[in-house]
Amino acid sequence: MEQVQSSHDITARAEPLLTARGVSKHFGKTHALVDASLTLRPGEVTGLLGANGAGKSTLSRIVSGHIQPTDGDLTFDGAPLALSSTRDALRQGIALVAQETSLAPDLSVLENVFLPDLANPGRLSFRAMRARATDLLADLGHEHALPLDAEVRTLSAAQRQLVEIAKALALDARLVIFDEPTASLSATEVDRLFDIVDRLRAGGRALAFVSHRLEEVFAITDRVTILREGQAVCEDVATSSLTQGDIIQHMVGRDLGAIYTKRDVAPDAAGETVFEVHGLKATPWVRDMSFSVRAGEIMGLGGLVGAGRSEAMEAIWGLRNRQAGEILVHGKPVNLRKPADAVRAGIGFVPEDRRAQNIVPDLSVRENLLIAQMGQHRGFLRGYGRKAEETAALLADLGLPADRLDTSLLNYSGGMQQKIIIARWLLTAPEILILDEPTKGVDIGTRSSIYRILQDAADKGLAVIVISSDFEELLGLAERIVVVSDGVTIADLPSELLTEEKLTLLAAPRTSTERNQAVLSDISTTHGGDAFWILLDKDETICLAQAGAQLSGLVPGQAAAAHETRIPQAISSLGDSFVVEADGHQTLLTQMTDRRGHDLGWIGLTLPANAALPEPGDVRARVHNLTHLET
Repeated sequence: MEQVQSSHDITARAEPLLTARGVSKHFGKTHALVDASLTLRPGEVTGLLGANGAGKSTLSRIVSGHIQPTDGDLTFDGAPLALSSTRDALRQGIALVAQETSLAPDLSVLENVFLPDLANPGRLSFRAMRARATDLLADLGHEHALPLDAEVRTLSAAQRQLVEIAKALALDARLVIFDEPTASLSATEVDRLFDIVDRLRAGGRALAFVSHRLEEVFAITDRVTILREGQAVCEDVATSSLTQGDIIQHMVGRDLGAIYTKRDVAPDAAGETVFEVHGLKATPWVRDMSFSVRAGEIMGLGGLVGAGRSEAMEAIWGLRNRQAGEILVHGKPVNLRKPADAVRAGIGFVPEDRRAQNIVPDLSVRENLLIAQMGQHRGFLRGYGRKAEETAALLADLGLPADRLDTSLLNYSGGMQQKIIIARWLLTAPEILILDEPTKGVDIGTRSSIYRILQDAADKGLAVIVISSDFEELLGLAERIVVVSDGVTIADLPSELLTEEKLTLLAAPRTSTERNQAVLSDISTTHGGDAFWILLDKDETICLAQAGAQLSGLVPGQAAAAHETRIPQAISSLGDSFVVEADGHQTLLTQMTDRRGHDLGWIGLTLPANAALPEPGDVRARVHNLTHLET
């Protein structure tokens, strides 16, 4: 992502729209904020950063009227600001896109987008609301993936986050706080959101952007304020004046080193295949998915929001009905009808939505930590005593406070909650551990800790499946990545062959690549050859789509070195005309780019020996027409 340069870089900065000084907030004996400060100006994006528990969300909720401060002064547009409710904040033009969504589950997407308007007097025009919502979702790139009439309770956590963003945009607020809005978005979807943020900034809005992804901070923010232990340790500082190391040191007080430390795993080091899924179908989200994972391997499951990844895991776990598919553990079919069956088969599962699917709020930390083993335990007693020694060792390894096991889990930060949830499943000694968005909404230090936990577990033989919308995370953590699109397995490739750009193209919804496939079919039919769409990196190819006779030796979803294909000369030369191969086949490769010059791969045409060759310019003109396609 490129560093954003906004108009205020070359002009005088505007007067602050909001200032917060000396803000404190106490929850009983807990001091969430102590003398915190924040400045937000029109036409700027300010990053609000800090580790989990630093006070970012508390400060955001104070500014947006969700809670009142214990002490401190706030001003808005030059006047003192005292908010008694979120409605007060909305009237002032202050909106919050919260990390934990606050939608009405029984209402439709359309009704939730305009939820604040439903309480206003007078009649509402649902036709106008539908048109406005369609435009908002189109700006987010999700006008088809997010049906307006669907009940919010039927949506995934990532889709609910998109509704929350659309709701804030519908308010046309003067100040918008984005609290981890990209936690469940892919690189392409993040770019689309950033386009919207750019437009809001250009329109004079004051924007706060809370994120744990430092690459996003440098890409979209103009200035940053960093909190640590409830205090501002770096306030209103130009982002361009800081390095990633500077920000991390301000956040955690020390240098963490590299976020991703790749495991040194030989190609044949992983053990036997312990978990396999073949032809999984769970309509409407999962149509035909297959994958496997070996002992000691970290496998990534990548795709965009709505691709069916989370739904597939829920179907495997017994939380969704399956219409088809076979699940094997150690090569033997298993019938997983309910979660207890999966637990007894040696499978652990950390779902995406931490608050709704993982935490039992009425139970203590100890009870939340040990609850999963009750699925394994048969008998009248709970069997907690057998795990006491193992629990103590694991708590020490994860840096969890052993003297607070009998307190409520809700008293901990999101990062600490996530570590406890992962520890819950490690205590069951599973053979397979599935984690859906395991670092969603956690700080950089906790992310590093979670990666180490998973790598250590894999080193001991655990088969790990990580579902993530963060392609950088998948590439940094997994040895192999299975790509899913529209409920179908598209590719299964070593991560070393992939980049974020390649993953984005592979994961593109099939509906967004229909034009490409139609052009390939037309080219193949017209000239009687093999038309294909490939990604090239030196002599490595990944085939995205193909039509006609397979003269090139390329198969969709598979990678191959140039010498493994039937067109090595064409790949090595990348010439402007047809290249003749040793067997007489003739191939033309034409690069495809979008309007911004981003590489979208190569369109190729391979014809039999002695076939009549079309004019290369005619083929290129047809490929050029694809540059307006968004993938």
